[in-house]
Amino acid sequence: MTEVEEIKEYLKVTWDDENELIQGMIDRSKDWINELMGVELDYTLDNQAKSLLFDRVRYVYNNASEYFEENYQRELLRLQLKTGVDLLPEDDA
Repeated sequence: MTEVEEIKEYLKVTWDDENELIQGMIDRSKDWINELMGVELDYTLDNQAKSLLFDRVRYVYNNASEYFEENYQRELLRLQLKTGVDLLPEDDA
């Protein structure tokens, strides 16, 4: 299943007319989250990042992106901390 198909399933979108629109939302949401984290995340391996991506796209799709950061502040902070720890050299972690 492609990323667009997964997110469409999450959003309960059954039509294909908005595939390009949703792909754009995915790309912009990844850029937004990556900028906040300070690194390029792998959304296929990290379930926490993938979950935040899906929710960010849901907020954008529903024209409520301005509320996402406030409503997901704890989850974003957890991902930032996890990402920071993952970047530490083995000896420092």
